[in-house]
Amino acid sequence: MRTLRYYDRMGLLSPSARTEAGHRQYTNADLARLQQILALKFLGFSLEEIRRCLHVGPASLRSALQLQRAMLEERRAELERILSALSYAESALQDGREDWQSIARLIRMFQVTQDFSKKYYTEEQRQQIAEWGKNWTEEDQKIAGRRWEKAIAELKRLVAAQEDPAGPAAQALAREWYDLVHSFTHGDKGIERGLANMYNGIARLPAEQQPFPMPFDEAGGEFINKALTIYQEQHRLS
Repeated sequence: MRTLRYYDRMGLLSPSARTEAGHRQYTNADLARLQQILALKFLGFSLEEIRRCLHVGPASLRSALQLQRAMLEERRAELERILSALSYAESALQDGREDWQSIARLIRMFQVTQDFSKKYYTEEQRQQIAEWGKNWTEEDQKIAGRRWEKAIAELKRLVAAQEDPAGPAAQALAREWYDLVHSFTHGDKGIERGLANMYNGIARLPAEQQPFPMPFDEAGGEFINKALTIYQEQHRLS
């Protein structure tokens, strides 16, 4: 009854009649209006928004519902980003150290990378990547991380030694590099282009604006690109 009195004061739901003793009497139409109020409240509308919705026609109400849907979709997307950032932080804490400064930096890196991904991938591609990621375990991530560390170290060694990108060592690296990229893109050419464009975009930024340090310099990038081009041509993977 307290809620009904409050709705009455707010101009949302007034009783159709009162008894001689002053008690409120609600009709079936009043109960239907109450159901509308409760439904709109469940959908996230404020009481003031509900009051306005109940005083407009069906077309305006549909527009209000569409707007509320868009707002809830954005809220859901934001919650998903927060949940992803939390998972990222949990992974950073696996070693038992509570280095909150490093964790904050990792989460910031994650968020900026997410923003970059919106720029270089379509929404459909982002959804596809997320779907693939559902089967990606922490152990998979550790294995991939170790493989990337070895590959990048080998790239730096080959560049320093001025090796030929077409040589056997460089081509072995190109095969490993191709396999690692393929494990992320699943051979999707559009996602491959988006990945390459994203990293090229990050590399062009000043160092202080990059979400994470680039793992190799410009010479390393040129070397691996040449080695990959030769590898793909030889194996008809272009």
